[in-house]
Amino acid sequence: MHYLLFYDYVEDILERRTPYRAEHLALAQAAHERGELLMVGALAEPVDGAVFVFKTDGPEPIEAFVRNDPYVKHGLVTAWRIRPWTVVIGG
Repeated sequence: MHYLLFYDYVEDILERRTPYRAEHLALAQAAHERGELLMVGALAEPVDGAVFVFKTDGPEPIEAFVRNDPYVKHGLVTAWRIRPWTVVIGG
C-alpha cells in the first residue's frame, strides 16, 4: 500500500537544517534502500514542508521513520501526518 507523509517545516528551515541534514538524508536513504521510501522532496516557493512517498504494509514503519528523524527530534518539523494514498496510474 502507498502512503504519503507530509511534513510542515519551521519558517527558517533552510538556515536551521544544516547540523541535522546529513543524518536526515541518511535515514531517508536507508528507508529507500529497504524499498519502503520511493520518493521524497521538499516543497518549494516557499520551502515550508516536504512530501514522502512510502510503500509499506502499514503506517508503522513510517511512524518509526518520523520518531527517528533528527528534523522532528530537533523541532524543525512543526507538524506531520500520514495519509493512505490510492494510486490510480503508475507505481
